[in-house]
Amino acid sequence: MAQDDRPLSPHLQVYRPQFTSVLSILHRMTGVALGLGALLLVYWLAAAAAGPQWFNGARAVAGSWLGWLVLVGFTWALFYHLCNGIRHLFWDIGMGFDLTVARLTGWCVVLASLALTGAAWVVGAGGLGGLP
Repeated sequence: MAQDDRPLSPHLQVYRPQFTSVLSILHRMTGVALGLGALLLVYWLAAAAAGPQWFNGARAVAGSWLGWLVLVGFTWALFYHLCNGIRHLFWDIGMGFDLTVARLTGWCVVLASLALTGAAWVVGAGGLGGLP
């Protein structure tokens, strides 16, 4: 076979990460995190169905500092994925592709996900017995 003199595609390490590409990768990662979080939800529901002893064990896990960290991360992943999904719906109809608009809406997604996470925990923490 003859060797082509075409340039090879550069590896990812050559590229400088762009804001929109980081948000895209983060969108995919939060989707995976939500899938894994659904397994934790199934565990919690199964423990509730199994009886008080199992439910108290699941509650102890969720009430630990690591459990709270996972729950806060899951909440943020949910809101980030939701907000970025709405952004993608606008892209599906052809709106928001301009670079400045894409950056602005990206920052809106990040800030809205943080604000919604904070609001959800402020409203919900009182009903969960407060923070550890």
